[in-house]
Amino acid sequence: MKTKNIFSRFTFCLVCCSIVAVLTSCDNFLDITPTGKVIATTGEEYRALLTNEYKYFPKDRHMTTVRTDELQLSGNTSSNDLDAYLDLWLWKDDNPSPTTSYFSWRTYYHNIYIANYIIEHQHEITNAKADEISQLVGEAYMMRAYDLFLLVNLYAEPYTHCTPATTRGVPMLLEADVNAIPGSSSVEAVYLQVLADLTLAEQHMNVSQWEQGKNYRFNKVAAQALRARTYLYMGRWQEALTAAQAVIAAHGDLVDLNASNALLPDDYQSAENIVALEQFSSNLSTVINQPSKDFLALYRSGDQRKSTYYKRATSTTYSLLKSEGYCSFRSAEAYLTAAEAEAQLGNTANAIELLKPLLAKRLNTTAYNEAIELMAAMNQSQLLQEIYDERGRELAFEGHRWYDLRRTTQPALTRTYKGETYTLTPDKYTMRFPTEAVESNPEIERW
Repeated sequence: MKTKNIFSRFTFCLVCCSIVAVLTSCDNFLDITPTGKVIATTGEEYRALLTNEYKYFPKDRHMTTVRTDELQLSGNTSSNDLDAYLDLWLWKDDNPSPTTSYFSWRTYYHNIYIANYIIEHQHEITNAKADEISQLVGEAYMMRAYDLFLLVNLYAEPYTHCTPATTRGVPMLLEADVNAIPGSSSVEAVYLQVLADLTLAEQHMNVSQWEQGKNYRFNKVAAQALRARTYLYMGRWQEALTAAQAVIAAHGDLVDLNASNALLPDDYQSAENIVALEQFSSNLSTVINQPSKDFLALYRSGDQRKSTYYKRATSTTYSLLKSEGYCSFRSAEAYLTAAEAEAQLGNTANAIELLKPLLAKRLNTTAYNEAIELMAAMNQSQLLQEIYDERGRELAFEGHRWYDLRRTTQPALTRTYKGETYTLTPDKYTMRFPTEAVESNPEIERW
């Protein structure tokens, strides 16, 4: 079967006319067949290859918002948006409408292919300083790590709700081989590969913070941030705490929402922003422009985020202000990760201390004092739920909520549409492989 050319939008001229990659379709796992060669030789040309992957990095983390409790479809939702997102919103994965928008399978593996190509050819790069080459290779390792991390969290069971060593994960492509047809690896194997790639990424990278305009690129702090997130998703609390503390030490700045001129924390210019890569998709802004009443109820009186992230539309509804940020990693997440890890380890007092700097920048004085007093009276289980809620409040509409729900309590959310009730059952917290992926690679379920 001839599948759609996944590289059609990647036909490009890089840096000089001698570098042209024209890629056409084929019927293997990646659907990649170069009709010529990507003849990158210089550091500048290899940098252009990776920049192209940054430019087209998937926005899937944000699209998962449609499946969470963060939003409700409004009566003003357009027919086009309903066609694209209704079945996602209703968790109708068994037989979705052919117009349903789904997640970027091919683009992830395109990113991985280019990352592999850079890693394999690193010793052939010319006209670049050693530290520039090393940084580029480190970013390639992190690109592969992040793509694998996102894939395994979309298409495999959560690490904390399965037996990772014997549960099917996703295919891992670790060589730039267009003819490879790998089966899936176990969930555990994919996570271990992510961690191994992060170690190599951090060893190679030498930039801790890029200047604005280049801050979409990965850096050393981002490697620690992804390591903290990975360990958190694995339930390895001490390692998550250690990595999150390293992020706080290196990049612990927080935006003060009590200030009148404060930027949104996920703004690419925000002091909190570590990597400004993934954008909250403007294509989703109409369908997810109405936060759900239940989700808004998580915000208590005096929480400055409610008036900063949202705007009152009517006497009973709000619209979303937090809709155009570029952010993959920011410092607030590190505080929340460290706090959750401490709470899981039974160190509730330490967890509260880690939340204090964040809450001081998000709540007015009265609300802050009330929050600290409330948490001090909580037991471990209650504090953990409060931290989950705090992650929801802080990281709202940034693509974290779906992953947090699936790795923690997996609540049975319900929707009612045209008189019919739909329920989010545990099995629906894991997306099915795309039909086109299974058709192109029947071995995908083998591991």
